[in-house]
Amino acid sequence: MTIADPTAETTGPNPISRWFWTRPDAEIDADLAELRAAGPVFLPEEPVPEEIPLPQGPGGWVITKHDQIIEMSRTPEDFCSGKGITLLDAPPAFNEFFSSMIALDDPRHARLRKLVSAGFTPRMLKRLEDSVQDVAGAIVDDVCERGEVDFVVDVAAKLPLKIVCDLMGIPDSELDFVFEQTNVILGGGDPEYVSDLGDLMTAGLTAGGNLAQLMNEVAATKAGGAGEDLTSVLVNAEVDGEKLTEGELASFFILLVVAGNETTRNAIAWGLHYLTENPEQRRIWQDDFEAVAPTAIEEIVRLASPVTYMRRTATRDLHFHGVDVAEGDKLAMFYLAANRDEDVFDDPHTFDVLRDPNPHIGFGGPGPHFCLGAHLARREITVMFRELFDRLPDIEATGEPHRLLSSFIHGVKHLPASFTPVAPRS
Repeated sequence: MTIADPTAETTGPNPISRWFWTRPDAEIDADLAELRAAGPVFLPEEPVPEEIPLPQGPGGWVITKHDQIIEMSRTPEDFCSGKGITLLDAPPAFNEFFSSMIALDDPRHARLRKLVSAGFTPRMLKRLEDSVQDVAGAIVDDVCERGEVDFVVDVAAKLPLKIVCDLMGIPDSELDFVFEQTNVILGGGDPEYVSDLGDLMTAGLTAGGNLAQLMNEVAATKAGGAGEDLTSVLVNAEVDGEKLTEGELASFFILLVVAGNETTRNAIAWGLHYLTENPEQRRIWQDDFEAVAPTAIEEIVRLASPVTYMRRTATRDLHFHGVDVAEGDKLAMFYLAANRDEDVFDDPHTFDVLRDPNPHIGFGGPGPHFCLGAHLARREITVMFRELFDRLPDIEATGEPHRLLSSFIHGVKHLPASFTPVAPRS
């Protein structure tokens, strides 16, 4: 589906608009290269439909250079997160509900991150790593006799969803429900998930409320118990005499199932696409999986850049790389564009599983908001491809990725794939 970008006629290519991302990769990459050469540029936001009760934003500074995003990430005192992580000007309570700690600034951000981090003990992480292998094996067992799959729905989405839900003690019977709600929250601008943009706000709030209710119900069963899942730990543990409130726990769960599920599944899906498009790179990895895996995973995350951009807001008037930024101005750090920066990466559009060094910012820039789940995401991607190469060695994409209509998430909704059927191990 290609629909005219409503902002492009007057501004030229505009990555703030979701329509920018519906075009072929070559066109997108060419426009991003021009934007990197131009430096920070102020571009308009898409028109907000009259049915959505939110103000029309003026636009924001598009930041596409790697060094500039690194600088912004390291100076939260100048570029804050508390005004929202997307360019849409939603109410603060809305941002906190859907974004948890990533839409907070210190000291509130530091407090919440400290409380949540207390649950990610070495014992918890070891148990998760063991679980990833079991879940990946079961996923391949479920599909291995078919010969054809929708790789996103049947494979890529199932691993992180199951891991996150196991981590939080969510029963398997709720997996499909959680999957549907997260699609609505992050895919709200895509007609496959919300058919009427006028219902976008209602649909998003309903989906978030459904997930919060599920988390509260599960948390109620964990209070006072000795369970080892993260919900049990967070409900019962105190850090410096503080505990997570019910609202904070529900908001963190929404962040975890949305960010931890959506981003990892997109990295895995884009990974199969890149490997199919670059069979020589696939052979390099398959010939020595364990040795190549560390650099291959980083290269997948670099090119996939599952979170296309993240917003910051200027806390004061400042001069930033040739432009005057006013206090309150919105700035969009386009990770995907920076991960193709010619000044940082040799042949940046080439998929190279041996690329080293690879200083990508696919997990965000350095600083207080670097992805808490980066280690787990790397583990999930590695284990999933190890299992696929071992058991379905000829699996490949058989069509183009069906892209999510979004400027915020570099998402894949569907990806047809085929392989030689084999018997399950179980």
